[in-house]
Amino acid sequence: MTRHPAPQGTILEIQRMSTEDGPGIRSTVFFKGCSLSCGWCHNPESIRPEPQIQWLKTACIGCRLCLDACPQKALTRAANGDIVIDRKLCLGCGTCAEVCPSAAMELLGKKWTVSALADELVKDRAFFETSGGGVTLSGGEAALQHDFCLALLRELRARDIATALDTCGQLSAKALTDLLPYVDVLLYDLKEIDPQKHRAFTGRDNEKILANAVLAARFKKERPYPKTLWLRTPIIPEATDTADNLRGLGDFIRERLGNAADRWELCAFNNLCRDKYLRLGLDWPYAGKSLPEKSQMEELAAVAQSRVPSLAVSWSGSVRLADRAGGKNKTARGC
Repeated sequence: MTRHPAPQGTILEIQRMSTEDGPGIRSTVFFKGCSLSCGWCHNPESIRPEPQIQWLKTACIGCRLCLDACPQKALTRAANGDIVIDRKLCLGCGTCAEVCPSAAMELLGKKWTVSALADELVKDRAFFETSGGGVTLSGGEAALQHDFCLALLRELRARDIATALDTCGQLSAKALTDLLPYVDVLLYDLKEIDPQKHRAFTGRDNEKILANAVLAARFKKERPYPKTLWLRTPIIPEATDTADNLRGLGDFIRERLGNAADRWELCAFNNLCRDKYLRLGLDWPYAGKSLPEKSQMEELAAVAQSRVPSLAVSWSGSVRLADRAGGKNKTARGC
C-alpha cells in the first residue's frame, strides 16, 4: 500500500501571549500565503506562499558574507551600504540567512511538520488553561494550506487544546466544511459589502466570502463546532471606513446570519507595518494614512450596532485622541 508523506506547512511565525486573536491568552500561528491581496495588509510578508528573505538594516555589520553565499547572486550592496535584494532572482533558499552572523538576513517562512509544531504550541498550555485561551491559526490564510491546517487542528483537538481559525473566507466551501468541526472559535473577516469595491481593495469580489459566512453560520447552528463565531471588519481610511459599508454589512449579518454571530468587532487601521514593506522592497499605498479618530470609531460602531441591535458590537485598536488644550493628537486604545 502506498504511504503518503505527512503534510508539511510553511509557517511565518508563532506569536505567543497574544490577546487579540480570540479569547484569553493565545499562541497565534501565522501561515504563509493568502487568497486576497488587500492594499492595507498589515502582514505583507504573509501574502506570498513561498519563503522570502528580508534584510534588517539595523542588525547588519557589513561583513558581506551573504553576498558571497547567495547561489543566485541576487544580493548586491548599494553605494550607501544597503543590501539590495533582486526579488526576481531570489529563490528564498535561506542560504544568506544561514551564514549571516548578526541575523540581519532573515528567512520568512519555515517548514514544519504537524507533530513538531503541535509540540511547540503545547508548551504554552498553562497560559491557555488559566485564561481560557488556546491556539489561533492565522495568516495570510491558513486554510490555503488545507491538508496541513486540518491535520494540525485535529492534533490540537487530540491534545485538548482549544483552537481558533482566523479566515478571510476566500476558500472553497468544502475546505471550510472540512475545517469547521475542529474549530472552537471562528474569526471571520467581513471587509466590504460592495462586490466591486471589494475587488478593488482586495483583488477579489466578495461572493464566495459572503456565501461561506452563511455556510459557517448554518454550521454553527446545526453542529457542536464552532462554538463561537466572531466577525471582524477592518476600518481602513478611504476604503471600508464608511457608514454605508457598515450599514450594508450589518444588514447582511442580520438578514443572512441570523443570531449565529456572537460578536462583531471593528478593528481600527494602524500603520505599524510600514517598515515591513520597506524591508520587502514594496511600496505601501497607506503609508501616509493616519490612525482613525476615536470619535470616528465610536460613530461607526454606533452605525453597525443600529443594524444589528441584538449583537454585541465593539471596536478595538489604537486611535487618535485630540488634545483640547493644545490641539495636539494623542493615542488611545479601544475596547
